[in-house]
Amino acid sequence: MTTNDFDPESREAREAAAEAATDNSEFFSLVQQYYRGEMSQSATFLDRLDLTVDWAIAVVTAVLALAFESTGRSSHLLLIGMIAMVMFLWFDIRRYRTYDAVRARVRLIEENVFANTFDPKDVPMEDWREEIGEDLRNPQLKVSYREALSRRLARVYFPLFVLLGVAWLFRISVFAPGPSFFQSAAVPGVPGEFVVAAVGVFYAALVSITFWPHKRQAKGEFRGQEPGAWKKS
Repeated sequence: MTTNDFDPESREAREAAAEAATDNSEFFSLVQQYYRGEMSQSATFLDRLDLTVDWAIAVVTAVLALAFESTGRSSHLLLIGMIAMVMFLWFDIRRYRTYDAVRARVRLIEENVFANTFDPKDVPMEDWREEIGEDLRNPQLKVSYREALSRRLARVYFPLFVLLGVAWLFRISVFAPGPSFFQSAAVPGVPGEFVVAAVGVFYAALVSITFWPHKRQAKGEFRGQEPGAWKKS
């Protein structure tokens, strides 16, 4: 069959890849090209993830600068900054789960093909090819929303929330105090007691979500605490 006669809908064309699955040379050639494609897609999703974090840090910096520009500035800017961080976190979680789904396929190939090529002491996962094939036919997210939320908070957003929270407390108590702590915390139409209680509940929820133990589902991330001996001086 020539290139001009190629018909992707024909039975011969559809069975070409199935035949390659039984031929080692053709199979590893396809795996090589597929791995490059998945790595490129993974890098694209990682760039989008980093872009979200960069914007979140920029917004926090701008909010802090405006909130402490003068004592006449309203402390409400810091509350708006917290709301903005929640929105960034929501976008970040969606992108992280998609990135993790692609990265999981990359890690399966690395663990069962390349790792055993360099050091064939381990037995590859018996059904890894079936796992990848099924996931390509029916792509699914690999990590739960709860775990993604906890991981992204712990790695990026929880310190930003803490920074905004400390700045808010300093802003209403020391930098520009009002007649009372609760009056300084009040926003138009909302009593200060309610604002303080709402912020307290919000941060209690953040601490619980970030540090509450949970079963790990994310695949392929660096997990050790001690550096390895390789290239160690």
